[in-house]
Amino acid sequence: MRLSVSLGLWQDRPADEAVRTAQIADEQGYPEVWVGEMATYDAFALATAIGMRTRRIGLTVGPLAVSVRDPMMIAMGAASVAGLTGRPVDVALGTSSPVVVEEWHGRSRAGSATALREAVQALRPLLDGEKSDFSGTRVSSKGFRLRLPAPRSKLSVAAFGPAAVGAAALADRMVLNLLTPASAARLITDLRLLSPTTRVAAWVVAAVDPDAAAIEQIRRGTLPYLAAPGYGEMFTECGFGDLVAYARTRPHPRDLLAEIPDGLLESVALIGDSVEIMDRLDAYAEAGVDEVALVPVSTDTDPYGEATLKALADRP
Repeated sequence: MRLSVSLGLWQDRPADEAVRTAQIADEQGYPEVWVGEMATYDAFALATAIGMRTRRIGLTVGPLAVSVRDPMMIAMGAASVAGLTGRPVDVALGTSSPVVVEEWHGRSRAGSATALREAVQALRPLLDGEKSDFSGTRVSSKGFRLRLPAPRSKLSVAAFGPAAVGAAALADRMVLNLLTPASAARLITDLRLLSPTTRVAAWVVAAVDPDAAAIEQIRRGTLPYLAAPGYGEMFTECGFGDLVAYARTRPHPRDLLAEIPDGLLESVALIGDSVEIMDRLDAYAEAGVDEVALVPVSTDTDPYGEATLKALADRP
């Protein structure tokens, strides 16, 4: 199973740490870095900066919210990064969250599952240098062709529910985030009914020999997912139903954070020494995951996740 790296974009760490994390991934021989976006750098700008400051690592930009970025913008962005850096640039798509789409951007998230599927269909020819000619229910583009060299990007789709899995079946790769191996196995089974060739990547937070600060960073990262549809059921399946029920009463985040046990974190993250983490990676491989994108924790003790990335780069 291949290991790549996804930038954590941790809100409690300096934003420019992301570039150094990517440099370390490049130095350690990881083949790919996933470059997303939250509330700091634009993903295409960050990917360009990384490409300028690394030697060979491949870039995947996203997942980008299809209710916010249209196919022309995404194709132009991917071609821009590829042209400026000389690197292979792939693209990942997703529906993002109601907070990001509806509150931050002021856009409607209605029909996001349809938009995800249509974005895959509209983007493929654009990324291959063809003129756009797609008209869907939620996504359309007509008459645009890249003037830059076509990046011929592979497409990934972030999936969780059935509709997103259906969209991922049209793509080159399905990406899963914050899932147990058992949940990943079920989604992969659903995917295989639709596509035997789409590869599967899983973003998994990782901390080798973590200290208390690393565990706390992972704990904060799980907080938004506890009450979310689907995720809550997954955590309930792992034995944390009482906590999920409490989260759905909408307590103060500080109070909820204090109730999250380490066992819950261990169900969805790579925590422990390198041997323990290797065993956990085996569980994802057995579930059918082709690639784990390590999301390295960054703390004062292990800034940029350097120690974690070095330890796992030396795996057998």
